[in-house]
Amino acid sequence: MFTRQTVLGLACAAAIGIGSAAAQPARDDFYWIGEMNKASAVMVASTGIVDRQLGRTIAQAVAKVIEDGARPGAERSSDYLRIEPLLITAGGPDVTRLHSGRSRQDMLSTSQRLFLRDAYLDNAASLNAYRAALLRLARTSPDAIMPAFTMGVQAQPITMGHYLSGYLGALERQAKRLQEAYARMNLSPLGAAAVGTSSFPVDRRQLATLLGFDAPIDNSFDANHVSPYDLGVEAASLATSSAVTTGALMADLLDQYRQARPWFLLGTGEMGTSSIMPQKRNPVTMLNAREQASLTLGAAHTTILVAHNVGPGVIEYRGEEARNAIHEASQMQTNLARLIGTLRFDAARALEEVNGDYATSTELADVLQREASVPFRVGHHFASELVNYGRSNGLRPAELPFSEAARIYAQVVKEMMGEENARFPLTEARFRESLTAENMIRSSLGLGGPQPAEVARMLEAQAARIEADKAWLDGRRKALSDASAALDAAFNALRN
Repeated sequence: MFTRQTVLGLACAAAIGIGSAAAQPARDDFYWIGEMNKASAVMVASTGIVDRQLGRTIAQAVAKVIEDGARPGAERSSDYLRIEPLLITAGGPDVTRLHSGRSRQDMLSTSQRLFLRDAYLDNAASLNAYRAALLRLARTSPDAIMPAFTMGVQAQPITMGHYLSGYLGALERQAKRLQEAYARMNLSPLGAAAVGTSSFPVDRRQLATLLGFDAPIDNSFDANHVSPYDLGVEAASLATSSAVTTGALMADLLDQYRQARPWFLLGTGEMGTSSIMPQKRNPVTMLNAREQASLTLGAAHTTILVAHNVGPGVIEYRGEEARNAIHEASQMQTNLARLIGTLRFDAARALEEVNGDYATSTELADVLQREASVPFRVGHHFASELVNYGRSNGLRPAELPFSEAARIYAQVVKEMMGEENARFPLTEARFRESLTAENMIRSSLGLGGPQPAEVARMLEAQAARIEADKAWLDGRRKALSDASAALDAAFNALRN
């Protein structure tokens, strides 16, 4: 993009962004100015702003400047006012009619969107890879039981497929947000001039089409001076939502590494060692991923702060910050796709963690209500007292004496319902079955629950959505490729 120094330092050479071609990416500022010049050349000739012969001269001058800028070691300016003298040298003063009805204001606004467009599509690709890696991992052991936590405490058993499907749902929403934002972003400001268009018959729709935009932004003031605010803020929001989801996943996985035996395991090559403690195996790739999420949030917040309290007509909010936030998010997603590809799941260890605590006591209360008509609060209180007994005696659920369960039940019924000597309404076999994680998972009936049929349905649906989103990305890239080819064809026809 044009830098702040480029636009503000009109009389200062140090304020002009010039660098060697070797140090510049292929699609840098110079490249996009060249594309805008090609589109403008075609437009001014086709609308009669210039005659066909002058249009040809303009096109030849534009082509020469682009070709000269591609030479090894050539300067590639980011400021149109440094490129225009090169055009004059190549074709004479009349070639400046190329700039009829155009300003560096609308060129800067257009450049912002051209750069963001590439960044959005790269982000979509990295997001698809991230989701595909999660899906592959989920499919390795979809029905393996693992603990889920609320308030930082083990709450209920779920399955590995159910757990990862939850994160896939969040990333699916992220993909939808990105696609919706892309549609709002892929609108052209070019031809809006500085503020209120011009007296030239500039065809803004043609310019939009030639540059691969879906349409021009209607209002020229909005195009240049209002929409860039919310464009950057929306990009920052996209980066933020992806970073927050990733940060949550990493925090959850890292919590396991406070234990001696986690159940999501990094490969040996993904672990670091301590310089002093030989037993340490540090989950460095997870830590790095969390740091990348923090860097993404930092870039997103910078975008918003730069745009805040800046009046229209200045250029701070059209800087590189929004693009940087999306790039950080893309790098984070790429790293996550690789990291997740190294994970393996220890199903036996995860089930051991569930069986070591009382996460199934909810189902015991539900069974009492459903099968023995025990009021919910009575069953819940009984299960809670049973947990207190088991924990105070160092017992796991499978080790609870059935006689003690019956005694505690009778005591709770007497306290809450006034009934003496209440008989425990479950057989010992049903009591023990109701406390198993396998039974609780199997008994789940709700839409989107951890039962195998629902997990399989959700994973298949998410696989289809990933494929659909890949097709969306392919379609957008093809549309841009086709537009670029059409621009080149129209430009070369004018030039030749």
